[in-house]
Amino acid sequence: MCVRSQPAVALRSTTIARAEKFNADDVLATIADKWEETENKSTVITYVAGATAVVWLSSTLVGAINVVPLLPKIMELVGLGYSTWFVYRYVLFKESRQELVEQVDALVSRVSGEE
Repeated sequence: MCVRSQPAVALRSTTIARAEKFNADDVLATIADKWEETENKSTVITYVAGATAVVWLSSTLVGAINVVPLLPKIMELVGLGYSTWFVYRYVLFKESRQELVEQVDALVSRVSGEE
């Protein structure tokens, strides 16, 4: 019994240490600082409202598609087919994995503005 409680104690202490690092007040202070540094507050509000609307709309659309009896199975087949193609195209062979890594690195550099 004593051996089993030691990992639980270690897990709890790790969780507590993470919780101490992740302080809600620090997070709120960081968000407030970033908000004060933001020049175009109206643009940020517009993006947040747009993202919220897109998430709500996509959730509604997926719910509507899920109600139609045949469409969910067709969508599962499409997803399975695409996943199979992706694995065959990019994961199965070493050269294609390297190509995928290069494409992801290029995308990351374009998004981050390094390019």
